[in-house]
Amino acid sequence: MQTYRSIADVPFDRKTVVTVGTFDGVHLGHRRIIERMKAYASEHAARTVVITFDPHPRLVLSKSSQAPIALLTTLSEKHARLQQLGIDVLVVIPFTFEFAQTPAEEFVRSVLVERIGVEHIVIGYDHSFGRDRAGNEELLRRLGAELGFTVETVAPVTIGGETVSSTKIRAALQRGDIETANAMLGYTYSVEGIVVAGDGRGRRLGYPTANIELLDPNKLLPGNGVYCVSAPLDGQCYRGMANIGVRPTFTDSPHRRLEAHFFDYNGYLYDRKIVLSFHKYVRAERRFESVDMFWSQLRDDRDCCERYFATLPNEC
Repeated sequence: MQTYRSIADVPFDRKTVVTVGTFDGVHLGHRRIIERMKAYASEHAARTVVITFDPHPRLVLSKSSQAPIALLTTLSEKHARLQQLGIDVLVVIPFTFEFAQTPAEEFVRSVLVERIGVEHIVIGYDHSFGRDRAGNEELLRRLGAELGFTVETVAPVTIGGETVSSTKIRAALQRGDIETANAMLGYTYSVEGIVVAGDGRGRRLGYPTANIELLDPNKLLPGNGVYCVSAPLDGQCYRGMANIGVRPTFTDSPHRRLEAHFFDYNGYLYDRKIVLSFHKYVRAERRFESVDMFWSQLRDDRDCCERYFATLPNEC
C-alpha cells in the first residue's frame, strides 16, 4: 500500500475507485465499503484509494465546551488495518480548520476528479463531507453525471439489530461492553502504551502489575473495571487481567490508571512498549474494606479470566 501525506504527490489515474472518511476503528461497516471497492477494482482493472484525515476532524472542530473525541484507532493502527485489507493507496490529508471550509463540490472537482482521478466512488449509507457536511449521495450523483464517475452506496452492517458505527463502538467500550465492541469491530480492541514504574504494591503482594501509559492521549480507554486481557511479550502470547480506574481501595486520586497483571510472566517490562488487547469485562471497580478482601477478590478475578481463556485458542 502506497501512503501519501499530500494530495499533490498522488499519481493521477482516472481508473480509480475511491472512498473518503475518517474510518475510525476500521470496523465491519468500513470493511464492507472496502470489499465493494476491491470488487469494483477487480472487475474494472482500477486502483483502490482511501482518503482519510489526520487529526480526526472532531479534534479540530469540537468546541471547547465539548469533551474531546476518544479515538478507536490511532493513525498508525488505521494504516495497519487498511494495509491488511489490501488497499492500493492511502491518502492522509492534514485536517485543519481552513481545510474544513472547503465546499463539498470543490473537493470533488479539484481533489477527486482533477488531482487524483476517479471512475467510481463508494460511500457509506450515511456519508456526508465538506463544509457544513453538505456533500452527500445526491450531490455526488449529480456531479458524477456531469464529470463522468459513478457512485455506489453501501448498506449498513447490523449485529443483533444494531447498526455498526464508530459512535456505538465507543459507547460500548465506555460502558465496558467489550463483547459488543469487539463484535462490531471484527477484531479484539487493543491499546498501545509504555510500561512505567508504579508504587510496587502488586509485586510485594504477589501480583506484579505493568502500569501502562497510552502512547496517544486521544486513544479511547475502556470504562473503569476489571478485564481479561492479553499481550504479545517476548515472542509469546501472555494472558492476564487488567484494572482500569482510580484504585479506590488505596488512593483518593481522580486520575485513571491502566494496570495489567500477566499470568506466568516473570520478565522485565519497564520502559517497554506493549499492545494490550481486551477480551472480556469481569466486574466493576470498587472500594474494598480491607486489603485482605481486595486480594481475595483478585484471586477470584484471576480464576474467572483463566476459565475464560481456557475456552479460547492461545492467540493475542
